[in-house]
Amino acid sequence: MNILTALRDAWYFFTHNLTAIACLCLPLIVLEGLLLQQVDQLTDSASTLQWRLLAGLLFYPIYSAALILFLDARSRGASPRLLDLLAAGLRLWPSFALLAGISTFAIVLGAYLFVLPGLWLMVKLAFAEYLLVLRGLSPLKALQESFTLTTGYFWPMLGCILGIMLPLWLLDGWSQSNPAFESNALASLALDCLSRFAQLFSTVVLFRLFMLRSLKADSE
Repeated sequence: MNILTALRDAWYFFTHNLTAIACLCLPLIVLEGLLLQQVDQLTDSASTLQWRLLAGLLFYPIYSAALILFLDARSRGASPRLLDLLAAGLRLWPSFALLAGISTFAIVLGAYLFVLPGLWLMVKLAFAEYLLVLRGLSPLKALQESFTLTTGYFWPMLGCILGIMLPLWLLDGWSQSNPAFESNALASLALDCLSRFAQLFSTVVLFRLFMLRSLKADSE
């Protein structure tokens, strides 16, 4: 698995399909951001994280599943309609939301216990969404198969994920502690949506790694 090649290919795809990805995912990301703002205003600080995680399960599974289907279709040279992709993502919502909920709970729990278990689970569960969407596996089976497929590739995948996500996490942390964004709801929403949209690049990268790993597994 050549990580640099995967990053290069993913960047080429992301930049050359930026408009389509934005049209597919950005409207739901904005709705998600508006909902999360309401959650922050209506909940106390002790329970905000739990409610934000639950709120994220309303929109994230739909646009993430749609994006994965878009990536798969474009990799085969097809050009599906964006509305068809969103409809397919909506049909997958129950199983995808269950998968995302289990994965998020496990990762957050691992991070609370100690940072390294959370990072380890983040990598080991990285392929579960693709297995559910593209292979039709059940949530639990997808999680189990992801553990198998990622065996032997922990450090390259961790470096890849952190290289993309760490700057975005730092940006989110800075914005949440910056008084200028606390007093400006529009600026806070715009930055949050921009960060969430940028995180979609990690979906493209992991899709490329998943395809490379699957090809190798099929040839073994």
